[in-house]
Order: sequence, then structure tokens, then C-alpha cells
Amino acid sequence: MSRDCSSTTCTKESCEGCKSKEKGAGISKEMANGYSEIKKVIGVVSGKGGVGKSFVTASLANQMAAKGYRVGIMDADITGPSIPKMYGLKGAAQADDQGIYPMITENDIKIMSVNLLLPKEDAPVIWRGPVISNMVKQFWTDVIWGELDYLFIDMPPGTGDVPLTVFQSLPIEGVFIVTSPQELVHMIVKKAYNMADMMHVPVFGVVENYSYVKCPDCGKEFKIFGDSHIEEVAAELNVPLVGKMPIDTSFAEAADAGTFGQIDNTYLKDAYTYLPKALEE
Repeated sequence: MSRDCSSTTCTKESCEGCKSKEKGAGISKEMANGYSEIKKVIGVVSGKGGVGKSFVTASLANQMAAKGYRVGIMDADITGPSIPKMYGLKGAAQADDQGIYPMITENDIKIMSVNLLLPKEDAPVIWRGPVISNMVKQFWTDVIWGELDYLFIDMPPGTGDVPLTVFQSLPIEGVFIVTSPQELVHMIVKKAYNMADMMHVPVFGVVENYSYVKCPDCGKEFKIFGDSHIEEVAAELNVPLVGKMPIDTSFAEAADAGTFGQIDNTYLKDAYTYLPKALEE
């Protein structure tokens, strides 16, 4: 006997038998804009802020665009958007009766962010949770993405309204979890993993950022945030570790200059192999 889940929170037990178990928590998915055809929707999440989700999202998007795939980024971090700045995008996104048009980077990635809808990029977004969640839904229902092989979603930190909305409302194929080497990494990664698990969304892999900094003179690696325990955490969760990224000032400089589209992040080369291939289906 199958069941439909109608509550906004689920446990693994309450969702057993739910006929929507394979693709979310049993809530009906929102329909994409009629002028959008998106093959794979990939989330980038974390249990805390400041670990580099936008950096990982943009790196994955750059790599797939360089391989010839049609790529978009939905900046779902409504109160702390950074994707447009990283790619040097400014101004207002255009709209008509059909919907809102994303802006396009120099390396041909389509971008939608609240910063492309505000009068000034430094204007604060002082909205309550339901309004923010509805904005994220509109990025799916009202934005004309066109034909995309991959849409990467840069999530806000934590396990609150927006991640819940994305997991419930969008056809997420899977997520990457981003973290850093501090001792509390075990708890933080497990929070993100458990949320994805409860929503029946696969975790493709874990990425550790700020793993070390390399001396430009001698090449020695210094672990600024202490020894990493990410291998043990990934093994416990049975999730692949797909990248350990150092503190690389050239990447930060590119993001600040709005030229991140030129970055080829080879530290994440293993992550690309875990992406479901959009053109094989």
C-alpha cells in the first residue's frame, strides 16, 4: 500500500511506502517554466556557512560548461548571494510576459540571483522565511532557463526553509556537501547528509575546502585549520570524498575581480566523475 506525504516534515519511518520516495519527501514538485527544459538539477549544500558552497558550485558549472554542456546556476542563497559578483554580472535581469531571463556569463553559463533583481547589488534582503522560499520557487517556475543539461543550485547554509523548499519542490537529482577541516566537521556533515537522506535525495560526494595552504616558496603544506578528519566521516557515511581544496589566493582574486568564469578548479576533478551524465539518457 503506497502513501502520499502531506506534511512539511518527514522522517524515514513516516515516508516508508510514499510513492514519491525516489524524488523528494512526497510533496508535489513545482512545474518549471514552460520555456525551460532542464535535464539534471544538482544541489550544493552544507550544514554551516562560510565553507565555500558558491566556490564549489561555480567550479562545477565551469567544468561542465568547458566540456560543452549547457549549464545554469540558480543562486538560492537569497540573503547572501555571491554568484553574480564572481562572474562580473551587474544590472537587472530582463523579463516579459513569458517570464524572467537569466543573465549569461562570458563562459556561457546562465545565472539567476536575487542580486539581478534588486535596484542595487548591495541592497539588503530583509525578508521572512516564507517570502524567501517563494522567491526560490519563482527562480524555477518563472525563469526562462531554456535548454539546460545541468542546473546547479547554490544553497544557503543549514537545514532551514530554503533547502527544505528546494528538496520538496524541485526535481533534485542529488547533492554535494561542502565542509571544512574543523573538529566540528563530523556533526556538520552529518546534519546535511541526514537532511538529504530524510528527503530521499542522493549525496554524490563530500568536498572539503580550506584543507591546507601551500607555501609559494618551498611548497610545504600547512594545515591552518588543523588535521582533517573528512576521510573518516565520508567512510562512515559511505559517501565518496571527491575533493580536498587548499586556500588558493588566485581563486579568491578571480572571484573578487568577477573573472571566476576563467577558473579551472582541478582540485575537484574527482567530483565531476560522480555527476550523472545528462546526455546519456
